[in-house]
Amino acid sequence: MEFASREDAGQKLGYYLKDQNTRADLVLGLPRGGVVVAAEVAHILQLPLDVLVVRKIGHPWHREFAVGAMAENGVVLFDERAIGKNPLIRMELNDILEEEKERLRAYQGRFRHGPLDLNARAVLLVDDGLATGSTTEAAVLSARKQNASKVIVAAPVASTNAVERLEKVADEVRALWVDPEFDAVGRYYEVFSQTTDEEVIDLLRAEAGRGA
Repeated sequence: MEFASREDAGQKLGYYLKDQNTRADLVLGLPRGGVVVAAEVAHILQLPLDVLVVRKIGHPWHREFAVGAMAENGVVLFDERAIGKNPLIRMELNDILEEEKERLRAYQGRFRHGPLDLNARAVLLVDDGLATGSTTEAAVLSARKQNASKVIVAAPVASTNAVERLEKVADEVRALWVDPEFDAVGRYYEVFSQTTDEEVIDLLRAEAGRGA
């Protein structure tokens, strides 16, 4: 299965969730690419759209290699095996952690005015794909900390490992395609360009306007 774009994936996921009679009070996209998918889902399910900010934590010596994830409300997850026992790495990791916390706060301010209100609400967390599931797990734990009554994870494509991991923390995990030979998320899209902050802000404004 291949999607033409994130918009195409969001439409297909939205209709799939509608057919499955998925019930939620709010759709939360994971920035940035996940918000594009989430906007289509929110439109089809006629639900409000917002964001839940997550950040990958990169290895101090190979920043592209993720060793953890963080999300709003002070959620931090580490892959201890990937970090190892080197005290130098752990020391440098503290600096990266502070840097990412700063970025996370900046994104919260950029994408949203004020805190999320998830208290006693069923939330649908949407991303453009689930590779390891670590950032999405951080998002699930963040929603739980904010007293969400139910947390459903949805994505167009996912690895088997990510689904198994997320089923332990979320109430439901819904994916159009769970690929046991999962590669990278971008491989399942014809167009998979970088989503900008401006695109995210525009989508949030458009959905807010639609719901007004």
